[in-house]
Amino acid sequence: MGFAPAQYTSGIMPLVHGKSNISHPQLEFLRISNHLKGESLLGVSDCKLQLTFGVPSRISCRPHLSKLVIKSNYPQNADLPRYYSKKEKKPFPVPIVELRRNARARQKSAKGRPKRPVPPPRNGMLVHSLIPVAYAVLNARVTLINNLKKLLRVVPVHACKWCNEIHVGPEGHPFKSCRGLRTEARKGLHEWTKATVDDLLVPVDSFHLSDRLGKRITHEERFSIPRVPALIELCVQAGVDLPDFPTKRRRKPVIRIGKSEIIDADENDLPEPTPDTITKPIITEITDSEISPPANAEEMAALSEATLEAWETMREGAARLMKKYAVRVCGYCPEVHIGPSGHKAQNCGAYKHQQRNGQHGWQTAVLDDLIPPRYVWHVPDVAGPPLKRELRSFYGQAPAVVEMCVQGGAGVPDKYKPTMRLDVGIPRDLKEAEMVV
Repeated sequence: MGFAPAQYTSGIMPLVHGKSNISHPQLEFLRISNHLKGESLLGVSDCKLQLTFGVPSRISCRPHLSKLVIKSNYPQNADLPRYYSKKEKKPFPVPIVELRRNARARQKSAKGRPKRPVPPPRNGMLVHSLIPVAYAVLNARVTLINNLKKLLRVVPVHACKWCNEIHVGPEGHPFKSCRGLRTEARKGLHEWTKATVDDLLVPVDSFHLSDRLGKRITHEERFSIPRVPALIELCVQAGVDLPDFPTKRRRKPVIRIGKSEIIDADENDLPEPTPDTITKPIITEITDSEISPPANAEEMAALSEATLEAWETMREGAARLMKKYAVRVCGYCPEVHIGPSGHKAQNCGAYKHQQRNGQHGWQTAVLDDLIPPRYVWHVPDVAGPPLKRELRSFYGQAPAVVEMCVQGGAGVPDKYKPTMRLDVGIPRDLKEAEMVV
């Protein structure tokens, strides 16, 4: 029988009954023993053949390629978040199975141990380290609104008359994506009008709670309790004192009698409260008569950079607050509630609300539920040719505020580059697009 000698195999160095004469720090030696019956290579039957191969181990090229490797926390290209139909429920941020598994693990680890005191804000106290963050978020929101009012005077933004789609650019996009009233007569084309600040920042309102740990709002109280912007309500519960929205502040942790029943501790033995030194001045919104648009390109670029910075400050600060202060959202409609448990108002009109008697399906909210980003098509060159309908798959998208600031002269943040597809070459016409592989 034939046997292929190992020395004819490239990349493998064999040895018979011995060790290799070649010493390499990145080679590991693997011994293979086998009994060959009959006539073998050595002419002896039933001989024991032992082969030792030099197998390359993990090769590290870090010292040689450290100057050539470009690392990034964001992918090169990415798709937008999935669009969920109004007929399906929003997914939970953390699956129910994982939540139950974590709860069982916590219950098992706490078994036999003394109960720890409930940390703030669940005990009614404020998280003092997040009070400056709440003031920064509130001021960033006001700054963002004031700057957007100024940028709207110089950067054209269009809003559809029949649907909620907007576009940032010299003229509206030509895509047939309108889902509003009488869309069949217009064949899906949009009818563009001038946009406002509410088109860029979607208003999300919630009930104002005078006591965050109080009883849940009933269906009969839905008209007697004021509604405020959800982000302002989150900042108020996190420590911002606004005279128009009073809220209860406790200086001692609450006493829990049951799972949903609490009583306030006696605070008569405490000294008089002193003025809080953490409070900061709050910026006020400017009126339409006080709007002064930038005079030149340099002022517009600086205003765009400040607007983008306020947008990032508002989102990052709100994400930090949401980790401590509970925010709920309905899984069927965009209703948001700031508090440990959602209200009982039966005003949900989403798909199959009759089966739920109008009640909301509360679940943990994510940042996009509190601050919805309005995605718009990215215009690669404002002074270049307009967007073409047949090249739609080559264009990227970005939040409306980011696209507005980029067209105003601000730099593109790294976190938005994947969805904007800045590295995708856009063909000149349909014939050239068909040649793309």
